[in-house]
Amino acid sequence: MNLITIDGPAGSGKGTIARILSDRLHLNYLDSGAIYRVIALFLNRNHIPNDEEQLIKQKIKDLNIVFLKTKVTLNNDDVTEEIRSEKIAKTASHISSLKSVRASILDLQRSYFQPPGLVAEGRDMGTVVFPEANKKFFLTASTEERAARRYKQLISKGFDVNIHDLVSEIQERDDRDINRKISPLVPASDAHQIDTTFLSPDEVVNAILQKI
Repeated sequence: MNLITIDGPAGSGKGTIARILSDRLHLNYLDSGAIYRVIALFLNRNHIPNDEEQLIKQKIKDLNIVFLKTKVTLNNDDVTEEIRSEKIAKTASHISSLKSVRASILDLQRSYFQPPGLVAEGRDMGTVVFPEANKKFFLTASTEERAARRYKQLISKGFDVNIHDLVSEIQERDDRDINRKISPLVPASDAHQIDTTFLSPDEVVNAILQKI
């Protein structure tokens, strides 16, 4: 079975590219970051502090998280749009640095690798979750370009955002992700790196398909 991982920082295009690839190659799709966002949403809804590591780990066991290519549900509630807010992104970034939280969802992440194969995107797919993947990619882009992409995405969904705030938030998130002790954001040693700053989604997909 094909197992393709696509890692990279926020706004690098990995989500868009992974979805297109999964469609073209007829493979299953995993948005690993959405798992943390769903957990973050649950914590916010239930007023659970994001530093209560053991409590969070216990609560995760009770969550029924289902991912489809265009829909995400939490305990049968459609949360597809709600998990994309910047507030949820901040909480998700924090809890993703907690060792026991990451460990508790490993089995869930790996369960998506089923026939006919999987395209998995995130920050540690090729280094921690699926180190055995036969094709690994790491996407990057300038901070300004990533903020611009995020701005367009959030505005289109009706969120009120400021481009300058997004630049700062992306820089802070990059710093947390790169410097955290548990599963830091780094390219796998055998990953193909692609700078998407000046590339269209189709150009990135074609570059990946050539490598595959």
